[in-house]
Amino acid sequence: MSDRSLIYPVILSGGAGTRLWPISRRDFPKQFIQLINEKSPLQETALRVSGDGYSSASVICNEAHRFLVAEQISQVGVDLGNIILEPVGRNTCPAAAVAALMVRDIEPEGLVLLLPSDHLVTDQVAFRCVAESAKTIAEKGYLVTFGMTPTRPETGYGYIKVGSALSEGEGGHHVVRFAEKPDLSQASDYLKSGDYAWNSGIFMFRADRLIEELEHHAPDILTAAVGSWEKSLRDLDFIRLDANAFEASPSISVDYAIMEKTDRAAVIPVEMGWSDLGTWDALWEVSGRDEDDNACSGDVIAVDTHGSYLRSDGPVMAVLGLENVIAVATDDALLIASKDRAQEVNTIVKAFDEAGSDKHVSHTTVYRPWGSFKGIEIGERYQVKQITVKPGARLSLQVHHHRAEHWIVVRGTARVTRGDEDFLLCENESTYIPQKTRHRLENPGKIPLIIIEVQSGSYLGEDDIIRLEDTYGRVETED
Repeated sequence: MSDRSLIYPVILSGGAGTRLWPISRRDFPKQFIQLINEKSPLQETALRVSGDGYSSASVICNEAHRFLVAEQISQVGVDLGNIILEPVGRNTCPAAAVAALMVRDIEPEGLVLLLPSDHLVTDQVAFRCVAESAKTIAEKGYLVTFGMTPTRPETGYGYIKVGSALSEGEGGHHVVRFAEKPDLSQASDYLKSGDYAWNSGIFMFRADRLIEELEHHAPDILTAAVGSWEKSLRDLDFIRLDANAFEASPSISVDYAIMEKTDRAAVIPVEMGWSDLGTWDALWEVSGRDEDDNACSGDVIAVDTHGSYLRSDGPVMAVLGLENVIAVATDDALLIASKDRAQEVNTIVKAFDEAGSDKHVSHTTVYRPWGSFKGIEIGERYQVKQITVKPGARLSLQVHHHRAEHWIVVRGTARVTRGDEDFLLCENESTYIPQKTRHRLENPGKIPLIIIEVQSGSYLGEDDIIRLEDTYGRVETED
């Protein structure tokens, strides 16, 4: 099969998933979380667009998530194309422009499949079929979007009014218009009419055609994208877009910038078990439920409770005598809400932000390219963490100006650099790292290394790190 006949998937992984707080947080949003099964939405998306007919998928994400993206896709055995790092978020159209420029460099008429990283598709056969139909239509110069056949009067999705059938066939239709998220009455009217589809945010287009549309309808976006792509730099396995050029782009979606303006917009209505997994009630819709219509996950006991989404990733949850509620617990936060107000959970995140709280930013477990660390306890001038280092991985060679560290190995073997010393620590052994002493922790073994770290000092922030050497190419003061 020639390159020209391939579909080039580009996965957009920039969302924060604020309506799925407290599970989804800025540093570890919903696309990386096991929401339905043992794979994350990002992993499911990568698997969906792999195999015959597809080029290796590329991902566009922000810098903070670059190692998460690489590791999660590696875990499911999918070959990656490029991981492109956005310096700032600018919605989907600038990212689509960069995707088109990337594919154009390979094949000017190459077909880009642009899709979100955080959606659910349960009917993979239907997805493959609609992708083949979209391919045929896009090859003729149309910009194709996948329209999901609505099953209920949903107020959380945008809609597409489906027009007359394309003369080219393949199940494609002209787009009459895009509609904003409706109120319940409008959504009911859309459903009854049979003329509307949910807007999935999945697009297919020839690279050269999107660039032509950008030249005509959004030249400022194209200029910014061209500058950021042409001045991009390769950093390890990543491509860093030029920050100054990319930041100059307007922040706007593909829908607004291009699809609502072009006369070559097409939609293919399809049923493929799709959900954007954007809210807790959306997760309730697609989850398995018990005889009382409850979706339960984790250590949950529900008595005389009906129609609810109940999840605990932390302590045991006991629920008595409630209906249509959302109850979600982590080890450091609890959400209780009426299910019919699931769309408003992001207002809680905004309130945290305004109050200067970080409860919407990080979990107690924070992931790094070498493994993770989990906060256990923090007090005045001390902090306790559990550090897990993957086999063969190592932290940077670093110095702390304001804190000392005590390390106790509870599992595995650690190789420790402390000043001019280099030595091994086995289980139940410990060491002390004075402040201002260069040090490094490494796992030379074949099982995860777990240590308990006790920090003490006048300042314990993660930004008190001066990196002297780093396997992962991180800047000195990066968290």
